[in-house]
Amino acid sequence: MEQFYQVLTWIGVFAYWLLIASVTVRVVFKRRVVGVSLAWMMIIYIVPIGGVIAYLLFGELNLGKKRAERAREMFLPFANWFKQLNNCPGHQPQEMSLVAKPISDLCENRLGIPGLIGNDLSLQSSPQEILRSLVNDINNAQHSIHLEFYIWNPGGLADEVGVALIQAAKRGVRVRLLLDSAGSMRFFRSHWPKLMRGAGIELVEALAVSPFRMFFRRLDLRLHRKIVVVDDHIAYTGSMNLVDPAFFKVDAGVGQWVDVMVRISGPTVSVLNCIQAWDWEVETGKRFLPPLPSCTLNTAHKDTVQVIPSGPGMPDDIIHQALLLSIYQAQKSVVITTPYFVPSEHLLHAMKGAADRGIEVHIVIPRRNDSIMVEWASRSFFSDLLESGVHIHRFYGGLLHTKSVVIDDSHCLIGTVNLDMRSLWLNFEVTMAVDNIVFTQELSQLQQSYIADSDEIDREQWSKRSMKNKFIERFFYMFSPLL
Repeated sequence: MEQFYQVLTWIGVFAYWLLIASVTVRVVFKRRVVGVSLAWMMIIYIVPIGGVIAYLLFGELNLGKKRAERAREMFLPFANWFKQLNNCPGHQPQEMSLVAKPISDLCENRLGIPGLIGNDLSLQSSPQEILRSLVNDINNAQHSIHLEFYIWNPGGLADEVGVALIQAAKRGVRVRLLLDSAGSMRFFRSHWPKLMRGAGIELVEALAVSPFRMFFRRLDLRLHRKIVVVDDHIAYTGSMNLVDPAFFKVDAGVGQWVDVMVRISGPTVSVLNCIQAWDWEVETGKRFLPPLPSCTLNTAHKDTVQVIPSGPGMPDDIIHQALLLSIYQAQKSVVITTPYFVPSEHLLHAMKGAADRGIEVHIVIPRRNDSIMVEWASRSFFSDLLESGVHIHRFYGGLLHTKSVVIDDSHCLIGTVNLDMRSLWLNFEVTMAVDNIVFTQELSQLQQSYIADSDEIDREQWSKRSMKNKFIERFFYMFSPLL
């Protein structure tokens, strides 16, 4: 009997070794950032069985078999639609500046989406302004409203948007609403879905979360885009979810969320509309290719707007490449605002390199974050950045959620993308590279108002922080490739 248990023990040990070895080989042979592979291997070895289970659930970019097949089938028709943008009057590469052309070339070669001129942009920086402007445009809608958000949280002015959508649907406007299942959990548990569907709104829960699905699709893959398109000629995108900050996470201890949205008219609206149509088809299988931009063009606006989407089914690393390209092109200054700051090694070197060559580099982040892990991981990068002369500001006016990069006060990137690995490599995201000096300077002034409400970290004081804090920072730094 004793020999039987010994044999059973050896079989168990061999099976365990085989499991660890198999998963390790799988981790190594997946082509990804080295830090990500090392972080997963550390988790697998430190928490053996739990680490393996975690890797199988969250370690690979698995969209799910049905969605993945659908995305492959969609690629050609959507690629053909994007290709037709080259015939749009807004596609005038000869009008592009020296900074806009490289980013447009990158996106056209990898995504098939060119930069377009002839857009009118309006920066909206208060929740009341954003939500009331949205309600006004919904009330004036004639035939269609397409929306997608990561979070819809009921309460306050967000409810006025819901009422406006229901009224629009009742007067015959076609309303399509796509909301992330995890981010909008409170919404789907409220009375709003029944009211909206009863009024004729097509409401879809994207990337539904359930115990059964976790074996077939990565659960932390999320639809993080924020897009609204009204009547095919007005669009919104930016950092703000469909929430009223006065009614959202009020007990989190971080203050009200601070966001921006951009209201757009012009040919770029059609591109955002097409991205929303892509997400709709990935989730539902129903195709609604939007109309191409009209032949009329506002010749007064000859600055370029480049839409850059990312996520499963789209080229890897595209927004990350655009960010790096923008920073490397900087001549005078780089100002970055982001709520979650866990940069890749390439971005870290780009920011340090810019500061080393005399560029003024400023990073503005919230003083308090709603993610403890991200907050401690962020701090692990401060010393290297401060030593290179990067200015780090911690905003105390709430949870700064604005995601923006301003280069030389002349061009910018603005959208849904955080400076963390999740936004850059995992989630469905969208950002815009804007080569418009008037708009950029308006955004720059907003960034300066954030800096005015911030405390800058002093390098000497930072070096005197406790050993306990340094240990916690280094601990969470090891997991930073996964945050």
